[in-house]
Amino acid sequence: MNKSTLAMAVAVGVLAQQASAAGFIEDSKATLGLRNFYINTDFRDGTGPNKNEEWGQGFDLRFISGYTQGPVGFGIDAIGLLGVKLDSGGGTNGATATSYGGTVFPTKSNGEPVDDFSSLGVTAKAKISQTELKLGTLQPKLPVIVTNDGRLLPQTWQGGQLSSGDIKDLTLIGGQIEAVKGRNSSNNEQMSISGANTRGVRFRDSNKFIYGGGDYKLTKDLTAQYYYGNLEEFYKQHFLGLVHNWAIGPGVLKSDLRYFNSTDDGANGHDPLYYTTGNYNAPNGKGKVDNNLYSGLFLYTVAGHTFGGGYQVSNGSSDFPFLNQGDGASAYIITDSQIQKFARAGEHSWQARYSFDFAKVGVPGLTAGMVYLHGDDIDTVNASGGVAANGASEWERDLTVAYVLQDGPLKNLGVTWKNATWRTDLPNTRTQDENRLIVSYSIPLL
Repeated sequence: MNKSTLAMAVAVGVLAQQASAAGFIEDSKATLGLRNFYINTDFRDGTGPNKNEEWGQGFDLRFISGYTQGPVGFGIDAIGLLGVKLDSGGGTNGATATSYGGTVFPTKSNGEPVDDFSSLGVTAKAKISQTELKLGTLQPKLPVIVTNDGRLLPQTWQGGQLSSGDIKDLTLIGGQIEAVKGRNSSNNEQMSISGANTRGVRFRDSNKFIYGGGDYKLTKDLTAQYYYGNLEEFYKQHFLGLVHNWAIGPGVLKSDLRYFNSTDDGANGHDPLYYTTGNYNAPNGKGKVDNNLYSGLFLYTVAGHTFGGGYQVSNGSSDFPFLNQGDGASAYIITDSQIQKFARAGEHSWQARYSFDFAKVGVPGLTAGMVYLHGDDIDTVNASGGVAANGASEWERDLTVAYVLQDGPLKNLGVTWKNATWRTDLPNTRTQDENRLIVSYSIPLL
């Protein structure tokens, strides 16, 4: 019995026996999230379509129950997702022969976008004191596994997770994932990484990702982190983090230090079908996972202004590995940007950022920000195993402006514009400009 089916069975039993118990209903919440999403990607060079463009309306219905009374509390959560196409097609949906779908929507066998797509997820949960077990649909956001929510509908995972806050100042969490539903899909599929995730060519995947770790507050302003992740047959990953907040003058300086050590696991160490991308002395520039990634991000916030800068080094013979089906994924790195990740093998990158909260000048709900990233020392290998690029570079500039209504009948209605420009001298690579316009609204139902 898979996790989703078991979660549903447990949930039905809970509802039948204890739904009337105090706490289960009184503490329940339900919301309907609406997201209108438009994206336009403009390719500045190379061959092929000049742009990808799609527009849709998303519906995100969530129910979060309270817990039944007793030594062990039981509950159930549910998430229903629906994406409706408003405009797509004419060769602009970004689908290719080996892709999972278009930029926003899944595609039919002929490459055309579907009119709509949907999914339902159920999570059974149990709680003793501050320790909680969840089984079914999950959306973890941890250093070794990050849920992506950058399109019309969010990514979801299937598995089990145990978390505990019973020890003072220590939060522990661990779990196992067996499948993932991409942000432009209705189906749960197994997991993969870049290099092995080319659909229709030599796709290889795994149905077991184990993770665990915790956060410990050394002081009220200093938190240490350790997490471990293992995608069976692909890679093992250790993460160390240190986050510190320091009041300096009228503002606060936040220091965020991160280190990842990633090595091969199972078939990735010897089978070319499981290899990942990077700078190798081998055809197609693929090999086993071998990466150390160091980074530091420093942010100073004062009077609504946030000034920041960071530096990241990606060492080893592979790109930084993370769970990646090839349909859009997120990684817990300071360079995870609108278009690129800046974590290629050998890459050294720096960034500068600035944002402002206009509430400080009498316009609450209005925010704006800019991030500039630049990466150097990228080495790539061509199909013959020779050097394709030696010390190549890339840069990206991201601009974001957002406004959320603070009162009135449309309170919490949000509008966001995101603009990105990416340029590189990597060979056979198309540079991009991209715009996203997002209108969101949340309706409380319970």
